[in-house]
Amino acid sequence: MKKYEIQDAATVLAICCYDAAKQAGWHHDQRTGLLRTCQQNHELFPVRLMLIVSELAEAMEGHRKSLKDDHLPHRDMAEVELADAVIRIFDLAGAMHYDIGGAIAEKLAYNAQRADHKPEARAAAGGKAY
Repeated sequence: MKKYEIQDAATVLAICCYDAAKQAGWHHDQRTGLLRTCQQNHELFPVRLMLIVSELAEAMEGHRKSLKDDHLPHRDMAEVELADAVIRIFDLAGAMHYDIGGAIAEKLAYNAQRADHKPEARAAAGGKAY
């Protein structure tokens, strides 16, 4: 996939995830009913990060116990919880006005050039096992 395709796809996902959460009221102040300000989003950033972590923990638990998902029983719980984590990440990126598409494209390109990400470096003594 080319850099611009990755960037565009991720940008679209961020817009879709943020818009869906906004439509559901997740981006409105519960006291005022108004859309949260940039300052409020900044203050909620740590909470939203921990919500992402909780989705990852649920994915681990589903994988550890070989569970199916409660809401989508035809899917593994780990798969659905990973999807939830990705949705939350893209929603957060949208709320924070991050160029997540550009960051992903640039990071993939950077990682492709890293010596410590090459198979021979990983296989060497002291190389990254995972």
